[in-house]
Amino acid sequence: MILLMTIINALFNLAFLFLRLYVWAIILAAVFSMLVSFSVLDTRNRLVWSIGDFLYRVTEPALRPLRRFIPIFGSIDISPLVAIALIELVAFPVLEAVRDGIVLGHW
Repeated sequence: MILLMTIINALFNLAFLFLRLYVWAIILAAVFSMLVSFSVLDTRNRLVWSIGDFLYRVTEPALRPLRRFIPIFGSIDISPLVAIALIELVAFPVLEAVRDGIVLGHW
């Protein structure tokens, strides 16, 4: 029984880690986008383009649905802020409640 609880706890810790890394990917994508728009980074460089393409492919599935509902204020896209807020205010508490419900038996 203790082994099963340890495995379940490890899986939830892995899910928390994945969400935390995803938040950092959203932050990096937003910073990368700003640096490209201010011509600090040159996307003609293959390495820079590859990093930007990776960040776009990782974060766009979460940001695209939000962009349909959130208006763009001038040239400012606030969908990364909304995505991070949703992860921090909804996903983490729900995941923690489910983990506590399974491990501790609190439903």
